[in-house]
Amino acid sequence: MSKIYQTASDAMAGLCKDGVTVMSGGFGLCGIPENLIAAMRDSGAKDLTVISNNAGVDGFGLGQLLETKQVKKMISSYVGENKEFERQYLGGELELEFNPQGTLAERIRAGGAGIPGFYTKTGVGTLIAEGKEHKDFPNSNGDVETFILETGLKADVTIIKAWKGDAEGNLIFKATARNFSPMMATAGTVTVAEVDEIVPVGSLDPNFIHTPGIFVQRIVQAKCEKRIEQRTVREG
Repeated sequence: MSKIYQTASDAMAGLCKDGVTVMSGGFGLCGIPENLIAAMRDSGAKDLTVISNNAGVDGFGLGQLLETKQVKKMISSYVGENKEFERQYLGGELELEFNPQGTLAERIRAGGAGIPGFYTKTGVGTLIAEGKEHKDFPNSNGDVETFILETGLKADVTIIKAWKGDAEGNLIFKATARNFSPMMATAGTVTVAEVDEIVPVGSLDPNFIHTPGIFVQRIVQAKCEKRIEQRTVREG
């Protein structure tokens, strides 16, 4: 059975259900699966839990799902570029599980690797540590240091964006667009990838494949705007 779908809506068929947990790759507007996000918006699925570094910007990317009130909870590490995100959170309309960025990445990696939890020093003594298990471990000098327990993250659906991919789902990401996507692909029950260029099987150098096809169930050709999040120009 082919993994390639003709449209983003086709690729998301049967996956956009109320109450599902969705992992979405990207950092700001870099490497976001914008076509798949739009398909999820158009599906009308609500009460979503979305795991992503941030929620993009107002009116674009994951910001579209916030505007339509389809998101119940965000598990994120950054909220700075989205005023609607900020408004809903401060107004008590949106749940937020806030994570240090490295902790979020490791929670996703752990979930994909089948690791239920891990201890980290990040967040000890801060609001992040409230309500979490604390445990002391000796360091190399024999001193005792306190760590907190963080749990692995998994998702019903993972949506990611790649630069190149083949019909088997082998993926290559380009530069910063790689960000969270490879580890998210391992942590989703179903992973859907939109790809700038779909190439014949065997044409990708195995040494440069970032995500093996075994982790990807569906693929669709990307048609993207590739917006710039913060445009800066030189005067004069």
